[in-house]
Amino acid sequence: MMSGKSVYSALTHDPHDERHFGAVHTPVYDSSLFTFPTLAAMERAGGDANAFVYSRGNNPTVRALEDKLAELEGGERARCFATGMGAISAAVLSSVRTGDHIVCVDQAYGPARELMGGYLKRLGIDTTFVDGASVDDIVKAIRPETRLLYLESPSSLLFELQDLRRCAAIARERGIRTIVDNTWATPCYQNPLALGIDLVVHSLTKYAGGHSDAMGGAVVGSAEAIAALSGGELVLFGAVMLPQTASVILRGLRTLPLRMERHQAGGFAVAAYLSSLPFVDRVRHPGLTSHPQHALARSQMSGYGGLLSFEAGKDRARLARFVDSLAYFRIGFSWGGYESLVSLQEGAAGRPRTVRPVVRLYVGLEDPADLIADLASAFRAAGFVHPEEVHNDDGEDRD
Repeated sequence: MMSGKSVYSALTHDPHDERHFGAVHTPVYDSSLFTFPTLAAMERAGGDANAFVYSRGNNPTVRALEDKLAELEGGERARCFATGMGAISAAVLSSVRTGDHIVCVDQAYGPARELMGGYLKRLGIDTTFVDGASVDDIVKAIRPETRLLYLESPSSLLFELQDLRRCAAIARERGIRTIVDNTWATPCYQNPLALGIDLVVHSLTKYAGGHSDAMGGAVVGSAEAIAALSGGELVLFGAVMLPQTASVILRGLRTLPLRMERHQAGGFAVAAYLSSLPFVDRVRHPGLTSHPQHALARSQMSGYGGLLSFEAGKDRARLARFVDSLAYFRIGFSWGGYESLVSLQEGAAGRPRTVRPVVRLYVGLEDPADLIADLASAFRAAGFVHPEEVHNDDGEDRD
């Protein structure tokens, strides 16, 4: 982090601010525009990219959140957007022009893949999707016209990592910008800018907000890159964050480190339980020693989130019964709030259909013991056999 403060201090402490009469929490500047005492003052502000003139460009409440996010990621500046896709779209479009080429990991967030692999084709921008776990595949996909390498580490279904240090070095040697989606790890557990990445994007809807009551996104990076993005994609596309939303997310951000500790502990407990079950074929969590990239995870992350997945056979109907039988894990997309969630997905996009159906679990803030009991009950309801049920009283194996 730029300030050298711990993440706890950075998020919970702000200096005394006379502008706000010493208010502990930044007030909501619920104003679409800002006026000036003289025409000359307004004209000066119009030439200052950091001035408060119109809230489509800058707003004091949103700026407070942006400053906090930049500090957390160790970046010079940050800009906030109405959604995570607003941030991703702005970051990508600020990096490429007609005739350029993008290399993107094939397990990136679905709408991000659609933006690069589908929509940008209209603008004459081509994208190659690669297995991000293979640095060799990334290098092979690079062309003379490649201008962007888009990463997501870990990915949010198969939980594959990219070697961010190596990717950043390879891209920088070739004059290629790098962007990484850091939503899963958060700035608490991973700081890609310190590893050489150019821009970091976040869905603030997830862990940052933390309460499933606000949507937002952010881009963090150098002052030069953020200034270009601010004067272009931010103000022209208009996907700006409202000050009311910024206030809600800023409030959620105050407890992010504490919540992440709880999500990490719960995620490990659930992952360990799933790993003990004979009918679970694979548990995908980069914090497990069984994860094929565990060593890489330890080298570039300091902790882990509460989102994981597992595979248990090919019978989708049976897995659907398991999902429907859960009580604490509510059925829904997204993640990052206080409530545990579950979804069932048909393999992984961009990969052959050899991948079995994947159950994705998000471990919220509930007691892990209650969550594990819920999983055990749902497995029984779906006809999965538990270890203690493998043998009859006479010692014979059950079917």
